[in-house]
Amino acid sequence: MREFIVEADGGSRGNPGPAGYGAVVSDAATGETLAEAAEYIGVATNNVAEYRGLVAGLRAAHELDPDAAVHVRMDSKLVVEQMTGRWKIKHPAMKPLAAEAARVFPPERVTYEWIPRERNKHADRLANEAMDAGRRGEQWSASASRAALDTPRPEPAGPPADAAAGAARVRAALASTSTPTPGSPRPSTAPPATGPAGATPTSGAEPATAPDSPRPADDTTGAPATGPAEADAGAARVSGETAAEPGDATGAPAPGADAAEADAGPARSSADVTAAAADADVRAARTVATPGVGWAPPDMGAPATFVLLRHGETPLTPQKRFSGSGGSDPSLSDIGREQAARVAEFLARRGTVQAVVSSPLARTRETARIVAARLGLEVAVEDGLRETDFGAWEGLTFGEVRERHPDDLNAWLSSPDAEPTGGGESFAATADRIAATRDKLTAAYAGRTVLLVTHVTPIKTFVRLALGAPPEALFRMELSAASLSAVAYYADGNASVRLFNETSHLR
Repeated sequence: MREFIVEADGGSRGNPGPAGYGAVVSDAATGETLAEAAEYIGVATNNVAEYRGLVAGLRAAHELDPDAAVHVRMDSKLVVEQMTGRWKIKHPAMKPLAAEAARVFPPERVTYEWIPRERNKHADRLANEAMDAGRRGEQWSASASRAALDTPRPEPAGPPADAAAGAARVRAALASTSTPTPGSPRPSTAPPATGPAGATPTSGAEPATAPDSPRPADDTTGAPATGPAEADAGAARVSGETAAEPGDATGAPAPGADAAEADAGPARSSADVTAAAADADVRAARTVATPGVGWAPPDMGAPATFVLLRHGETPLTPQKRFSGSGGSDPSLSDIGREQAARVAEFLARRGTVQAVVSSPLARTRETARIVAARLGLEVAVEDGLRETDFGAWEGLTFGEVRERHPDDLNAWLSSPDAEPTGGGESFAATADRIAATRDKLTAAYAGRTVLLVTHVTPIKTFVRLALGAPPEALFRMELSAASLSAVAYYADGNASVRLFNETSHLR
């Protein structure tokens, strides 16, 4: 079976900004360049450009030999980890590109390796040539490219146990010394069996997320290097729209887990010493690339930051009554309007909010109008931010619900899939809705700070999903009227909770 190395890269001058990609296909045994690809793709992010480069490189390799095995090398840890299935793909622009890349070759014939940027210079130069051409209003031309001439040809060096790279090193050793002794073991030509850290690549998988650590201009940030996996969005059980929400004190059940590397080379010639050094570099790169406890490097791109504002008080709030999206839709009380004005002054002093988005209910739209008027912004309405529909419980206190509908209430407290009496909305359905709204808004407000004026259930759900916390964590959250919380969302899907239930502006 023929074996190819695909090296790919992409870049964006602005992130998002004018973007381009480059890809190189080489012979795994000899290191000979077999194909180059580059293209200016207009305005895009770094990560989208990197994925486009990956797809182009795989397609170029497929045109050379559709039955070949391919080892992909990229300096984007995000792409490598997502394509091997270890990190989840959430960004809407990257999901179809990842799926497209996974379809070019059967997954069992493609492996992935993260490499430092300095070892990906050929593809990087191609990407920059493509962006330079786009700046001139042209497309990249292979005949005008100098990427291959300007890039020193590296000695083939794959990860430890990469048989193709090992074969290339043996050939180099033979060429520089003498004919091997008859009977010497022949190097294997089997394709690389594993990707980085021995993980078998999969296609289209969406596992837990972790942050990327690419070049500073990338679409990612310095979030915790082992950000918790996002919990399933269908498990939220939170309380209603009240000051001390019904059910807050009620517990809920949770829903229902360095391999040694041995060198097997012959006697150490000068070529072997060089190869060992290359292998040491790869092992060091793997150590850097493997997520660990701590924080990733800073300056990886601006996140979409949601400042989550619970609306001000309504007449129902101090009475601790269920007030969702299916009830009387009360407006703010005088106290609630004063709270909204205090929030507006607080946010105006900070000067960080760039857009305002509100739930469609009256109390949130009124709160949003008061704040937006002070900030000089318009209010957009997003239906996905509405409160849960509490069915026949709307307007009742928790005690009244227990008295009138005890069985339904017990079922609701025990399962996120249970609906309130009369066919209201389950918390599982609410969480699904909030997750979809989160994805929509993070795509629309990438790199910006947006004020979301919403309710108890949505805010608690945003926070729980960001933390990857179990459902019972929601019952440990106190959320006051007109309080502020904040969550930052990064391009790789990771999130960071930055503030919760801040009320100092009300005092």
